[in-house]
Amino acid sequence: MQWQQIYDPLNNIYFSAIVSSIPLLILLYMLGIRRSKGHYAAMIGTSAAVMLAIAVWKMPISLAISATLNGMMFGLFPIVWIVVTAIWVYNMTVEAGEFEIIKNSLASITDDRRLQALLIAFAFGSFIEGTAGFGTPVAITAAMLVGLGFNPIYAAGICLIANTAPVAFGAIGIPIVVAAQVSGLDMMHISQIVGRQLPLLSFLVPLWLVVTMCGWKRSMEVMPAVLVAGGCFAVTQFLTSNYVNPYLPDITSSVVTIVGMLLFLKYWKPENVWHFPDEKPATGGAVKLKYSTGEVLRAWAPYIILAVLVFLWADDKYLNFKSWLLSQDKLLPFFLISWPGLDGLVIKTSPVVVKNTPYAAKYMVNILSAAGTAILFSGILSLFLIPNYGFSRAATCFVKTVKQLKFPICTISLILGLAYIMNYSGMSSTLGLAFTATGALFPFFSPILGWLGVFLTGSDTSSNALFGSMQKTAAEQIGVDPNLTVAANSTGGVTGKMISPQSISVATAATGLVGREGDLFRFTLGHSIAMLLVISVITYLQAYALRFMLP
Repeated sequence: MQWQQIYDPLNNIYFSAIVSSIPLLILLYMLGIRRSKGHYAAMIGTSAAVMLAIAVWKMPISLAISATLNGMMFGLFPIVWIVVTAIWVYNMTVEAGEFEIIKNSLASITDDRRLQALLIAFAFGSFIEGTAGFGTPVAITAAMLVGLGFNPIYAAGICLIANTAPVAFGAIGIPIVVAAQVSGLDMMHISQIVGRQLPLLSFLVPLWLVVTMCGWKRSMEVMPAVLVAGGCFAVTQFLTSNYVNPYLPDITSSVVTIVGMLLFLKYWKPENVWHFPDEKPATGGAVKLKYSTGEVLRAWAPYIILAVLVFLWADDKYLNFKSWLLSQDKLLPFFLISWPGLDGLVIKTSPVVVKNTPYAAKYMVNILSAAGTAILFSGILSLFLIPNYGFSRAATCFVKTVKQLKFPICTISLILGLAYIMNYSGMSSTLGLAFTATGALFPFFSPILGWLGVFLTGSDTSSNALFGSMQKTAAEQIGVDPNLTVAANSTGGVTGKMISPQSISVATAATGLVGREGDLFRFTLGHSIAMLLVISVITYLQAYALRFMLP
């Protein structure tokens, strides 16, 4: 039996929005004030969302339970699959002693924690975001920084903050593709506007990272490197997004930044090497490379293979490898499941959609084409290069990794359950409609809607799918360029990635901070809000005073 969504159950859109935000406020309270463990916070928040969906939004119990279970399964696959395989590859390199070579090779380039953060968290993380997305860069780079000796809370927090710059064009541009699909607007036009907002923030992110680590005074010591990193990334991001396509900005920007940083650091070093206060002070001056070129390449091989495979797995524009993988997946049973008791039974209605539309509920078991499978294969291929480390040790390490991640697995699954029940019940749309009722101020609030969507779903792609159409409708009603507000949904969303419970769970899992999700949330919250305000101001000015900035 079909059920039609209700968006204003209390006959006052603002009051309804306040009630619909209760599950999110519970998460904020549990993580930010109580500093509860992530799985506790997620369990209470999800339970509250289910009860509100049934009691206030009048969603049938069977639909509410089915929607929540659908989200939880999506959390397990493909999201958890990425996290488990990424941490497994890292754990193998540590067990085999190869990570000691990686540490020494990086330290020989620079032993300065500030510059290592720029190279790993910002530049390398952006490359992984551009190819895979969906939590992969944080899982990999945060684990690498901890392995290098970073304070775990800073390793996790820095990687989350760094992951703002590339998110809008992540996973070969899929957030922009989805924004264009749901809004019916030109994809390249949206890309161009995002490319005239995000580079302003991207240029600041390297400085933001360094100041977060060591304060303004010590940041000035590495300002030349900060300017090189921010300049390389922002300029390349602007040029690619405006004049090439929305698929490549992250890949081109990260590659240019990595090459630019390596060349720059070959000829320039900071006067003082900075480490965290709780680290032992560096002795003996510059760190010497203790290994041969072959040993260094062998140690880095798992991550080089990972980068190549992740790119291949995401590519459906050049070699069409992803399309081939999907064709093989389709030969397997249960590839695309119509989720029982939910698919097509929920009806979206106006003003969220122009006419009544069944809300699809599918579950894809794309084992071969999933990004986590690319990481799995990178680990398997690495076994042929890692010395004295065979398949039996790798299998044992995989089991230990799953046990290590048992609580983050629960957290991620529950958070996706929360996102799905809020989407299918109409609670998320209630929040969105409250924002669209702000009139001429809507361009300021437009990025906040994207931020909220990413906080809720953990994905800029999902946020665009959720609110993209609504952004277009609201802009047309107030006489603002709809391309601007749809683009702002994506650029605002990138600032919500660092506080998304899903992202925080990935980061704590990668850094051994399971149970301290609340501490990490408090670490990133202020940065998230500050960056969001920057995007909101830019969007508001571009809507009125700075229209000449738009294509």
